[in-house]
Amino acid sequence: MTEPGRDRIRELLDAVLADDNHTLGDMAAGAHASAFHFSRQFSRHVGESPVALRRRVMLERAAWQLQRGESVTDSAFAAGYDSVEGFARAFSRAFGHPPSRIGSQADRGHWLPSPNGVHFHSPSVLYVDNGAATEESAGDVLSLMVRHDLDDVSALLEAAKDIDDSAYRARRLRGHRPLAWSGPEESLAEVFTHLVLDKQPWLASIAGDDDPTLDTPDDVQTLTEVHAAIAPRWLALTRDIDRRDAWSDSIVDAICDPPESFLLSQIWAHVLTFSTHRRQIARWMLSDAGVDVAAIDPDPIMWHRQRSGGTL
Repeated sequence: MTEPGRDRIRELLDAVLADDNHTLGDMAAGAHASAFHFSRQFSRHVGESPVALRRRVMLERAAWQLQRGESVTDSAFAAGYDSVEGFARAFSRAFGHPPSRIGSQADRGHWLPSPNGVHFHSPSVLYVDNGAATEESAGDVLSLMVRHDLDDVSALLEAAKDIDDSAYRARRLRGHRPLAWSGPEESLAEVFTHLVLDKQPWLASIAGDDDPTLDTPDDVQTLTEVHAAIAPRWLALTRDIDRRDAWSDSIVDAICDPPESFLLSQIWAHVLTFSTHRRQIARWMLSDAGVDVAAIDPDPIMWHRQRSGGTL
């Protein structure tokens, strides 16, 4: 049990961002925990893996230093990279331009999209945006619904991990096809595949990448791992769009045939609508397979109360 007065999230962040803690093992030792327990606890509280948060914040710090005249070489090694080339590649992927161009981009700041509001601010300050590292604001309906959706999918996948393969693939709702163009969803395998993978084409379209879902296995373990990678990106993108008030922006989705235009607000409404439907179908199918899902309350009110320890 956490001792009264302890800020456990602050302790976890300190362990991740300490100068000497370069690896997950170092971070876990700094928090007096095993690597597995530390990573699980940190990701649950903060919504981002410890390694991903450290890498992002170190890149933000490097951008801040470069904007103030630090050399690319010094910034690279200060950020924990073994070579300037590796740093330049990581920096370019994150910021969309090489570190040598940071001076001309200084007016854009040094923050990267974050699923939790934690950012590098200055050498003595770690900025936490609007308390987002601990819980969703009860007044921010979209953020609350998005995070509840992501957490609920995680809980349902966890409940499905001990189902044998035949039960996982059994056709339980014959003819069930929520969207005419996306194929049948008659089994747990099909429902979970859509729950996890259907955000990936949208992420790819917005980022201008190729669709990564084509050859993804549909077993529970793989989908759990993919969901753990997608969830922070989806939440970070949600917060970035909201921060920029860009919901009326649109994308032309080249993955569609023919290409089609979508408003960002339409995309998020679509994803939340069909994810909510699939999560309820997954509950029914899990129960039909003999899994007790009573403890996984579908109500976002109860989810938020459990996270915040109070009421809305």
